[in-house]
Amino acid sequence: MKTLIIEDEPLAQQELKRLLHRCQPQAEVLDCLDSVEDSVAWLQANAKPDLIFMDIRLSDGSSFEIFDQVTVAAPVIFTTAYNEYALQAFKANGIEYLLKPVEEKALRSALQKLESLKSHFLPETPTLDVAQIRQLLQAGQPNYKNRFAITLGDKIRHVSTAQIAYFFAEDNTVFLITADRRKYVINYTLDELETLLDPQDFYRVSRKYMAHIQSIVEVNRYFNSRLKVTLAPCDDNEILVSRARVPGFLVWMGE
Repeated sequence: MKTLIIEDEPLAQQELKRLLHRCQPQAEVLDCLDSVEDSVAWLQANAKPDLIFMDIRLSDGSSFEIFDQVTVAAPVIFTTAYNEYALQAFKANGIEYLLKPVEEKALRSALQKLESLKSHFLPETPTLDVAQIRQLLQAGQPNYKNRFAITLGDKIRHVSTAQIAYFFAEDNTVFLITADRRKYVINYTLDELETLLDPQDFYRVSRKYMAHIQSIVEVNRYFNSRLKVTLAPCDDNEILVSRARVPGFLVWMGE
């Protein structure tokens, strides 16, 4: 099986190649591309691969722009960090996807599904209705929270998510920390915030911390395959990313 990987994050490329070789040792990765421009050029110059793994967000735009410029006749499995609503739309319409970070079990299942559907893929026939997929993703997007109401005595003010550096939990209380070092109590748990905030901007780096990408000033390798994160403004706490969270965290940082 000759495969093409279209993914703009090197770590995600490497992990997908590793898992693919575990699931199908005979599979050959023809190339790894990270942009719409390079992908279009490659598909125009080379024979059709047996399978394409394609991230939705690339370094120079959406992967759907590839379909606007060249006929993609090979079956495609999307690798995506899209939210659960869009993924439900994918599944309901029979579109195959792998949620990042990709897991071996999910990859095996996708490859088995591809094998069972091989007879449906005719030579030089596009396998996807790209317009339909765009509509599914647009319809599936939730409205993420973009501001919080803060109570200060008898006063109420708002804080936009663009002003937030991170959230942290302590003694059953969750605090909101702004980039200018202001600290507020909010009536949400970190679990709730994970569903309310845009995952492109915020990530649950540990059990107690959820950080905005702009607040991360330094990441260092740490004992036992963990990572140590420094946030700004610094609260002098040692924030460790567990070994289980490291792959997803690194993919998120590179999106």
